[in-house]
Amino acid sequence: MSPRNRRADAQRSRAAVLDAAVRVLEARPDAGLAAVAADAGVTRQTVYAHFASREQLLSAVVDRITEESVAAMDATDPDSGPAADALFRLLEASGRVARRYPALVQQISALPTSPRTERAQHASVAARIERVIRRGQEAGEFDDRLPAGWLVSVVIKLAHAAGEEESAGRMTDGEAEGALRVTLLRVLGAAPGDVAG
Repeated sequence: MSPRNRRADAQRSRAAVLDAAVRVLEARPDAGLAAVAADAGVTRQTVYAHFASREQLLSAVVDRITEESVAAMDATDPDSGPAADALFRLLEASGRVARRYPALVQQISALPTSPRTERAQHASVAARIERVIRRGQEAGEFDDRLPAGWLVSVVIKLAHAAGEEESAGRMTDGEAEGALRVTLLRVLGAAPGDVAG
């Protein structure tokens, strides 16, 4: 087998393991690597060849879900329309992805991470949010007295808080979304009428 074919096989095997991890860990958050291997149709040794630990596998799952979120966000055409509308489209798209994996999102949220790791995990999502915030500031739709980077952090933290309230059953999806909208409009310095309902 040529090196190119071996690489292609390894990439397919890694993708199969990741696909299985998403399925298995969403259904059974406490499942081990043996269950992931069985679902992927590979040996445990194959899983360990790609991921030395469950933590590394979960990190790769985070990357996979983030990629899915970014693709959904990009599909919202964030460079069009009022900035507030664009921001809420981004958050709605990302939220739809998160709601597909409630057990995984809860499990991932509970993992201890350093601020640097968390920032790296959110980098691609944050870049899209920042672009919309800067556009809103430049157009006068958002208050420009606060740094865009700070506002990005606030948006992400508040979106997570809304998701946590919904997951905990303290708010319905609609209540959490409404509270997030009102709060973000105030934080960003946008008038409530600046966004389509």
